[in-house]
Amino acid sequence: MQKIFILVFYLLLNIHSLFAEESFPNKPIQLVVGFGVGGSSDRLARVMEPFLHNLLKTPIKIINFEAQGSKLAASYFLAQPDDGYTIFCSTFSPYLAHTILVENAPYSIDDFTFINLQWFDKDIIAVNTASSFYSLQDLLVSIKKKNKKLSFAVMEGSSGHLFLKMLLHYYKIDKRYVTIKLFNNGKTARDAIKNQDVDAIIISSQGSELIRENIRTLAVFSDERDPQWDVPTVNEALKPLGFQVPLFSGSMRGFAVQKSFEKKHPKRYAFLVQTFLKILAKKEVQKKLRNEHIGGLWIGPKKSQQLIHDFFNVYKQHAHLLRD
Repeated sequence: MQKIFILVFYLLLNIHSLFAEESFPNKPIQLVVGFGVGGSSDRLARVMEPFLHNLLKTPIKIINFEAQGSKLAASYFLAQPDDGYTIFCSTFSPYLAHTILVENAPYSIDDFTFINLQWFDKDIIAVNTASSFYSLQDLLVSIKKKNKKLSFAVMEGSSGHLFLKMLLHYYKIDKRYVTIKLFNNGKTARDAIKNQDVDAIIISSQGSELIRENIRTLAVFSDERDPQWDVPTVNEALKPLGFQVPLFSGSMRGFAVQKSFEKKHPKRYAFLVQTFLKILAKKEVQKKLRNEHIGGLWIGPKKSQQLIHDFFNVYKQHAHLLRD
C-alpha cells in the first residue's frame, strides 16, 4: 500500500511539474537591464518590452542597474531563481568579459546562455564640431608631440575604453597628458562631448546618430568604412603614424538567461527562444526597431554563444591594458 501511495505521489508530482511547464509564464517577469535609463541597453529593453508582454501575456518589470558596467546587474540576475522569470538584457560584449577578466567578477562567461544577440555595433572616435581637430592623426600627434593634455569620454569597460588604451599604448603616449573620464551610461557620455565637457569620445556608433550634428567623427573602429559615417577606418587613419591597432567586434546586445535555467527547464527555455524569434519576425517590430535605430537581427542561441565566447578569448589577450 505504501509503495502504491509513493507511486501515486510521484505521478502527481510529475503531472504538476508538466502543468507548471505548460502554463509558463503565470507571473510577472523581471527584465534586468545592465545599464541605466536612456542608454542603448535600456532602449533595447523598452522597445522590446511591450512585444514580450503581448506574447507572454504577463507583466514585464524592467529593472535598471547603472553602476559598474553591468557587474551589479549580472550579479543580481544570477542570484535570482533559475526558473525563467528573470531575463537579462545588456550589452554583453564587451562588458561581461571586462567584469570577469579585469574586475574579477564572481561569475564566469559559462553562467549565461544567450538567447539572441540582435544588435551589433561599431565604435567611433569623435570630437565636438567646435574642436580644432579634423583627423585622428592630428589629435594623437597633438597629445604626443605638443604635450597637450586632452580628455576622453568612454564607457567604463567598453570596447571604446580598450581601444583608447590601445591607441595610447601602441603610439606610446605619456599617460600624464590624457584624462580618461569613465561613464556608465551612453547618454551621459554623449552629453559630455555634446556639451564640450571632454575633448574626444570613443563610443558605439548606433545611438550617436542622436548627436550627429554636434560631433565630428574622425574614424570608425572597423575593417571597412561605414557608409553612415563616411570616415576612414581607424587603421587607415593611423597608417601615417606607422602603427595599427588590433580590431574586434564592438558592442553586442541582446537577451540572456541563466545557464542553469536552460538545463533545469528545457521546455520553458525553448518557449522563450521561440518567443523572441516570433517577435523579431514581426514587420511592426522591425519597423519600430529601425525607427529607433536599434538592431533587430535573429542569429539564435548557438551563434550567439559562439560569438560571445570568440570575443571573450580575444579580449583576454588585451585585458592587461585595462589593468594599468
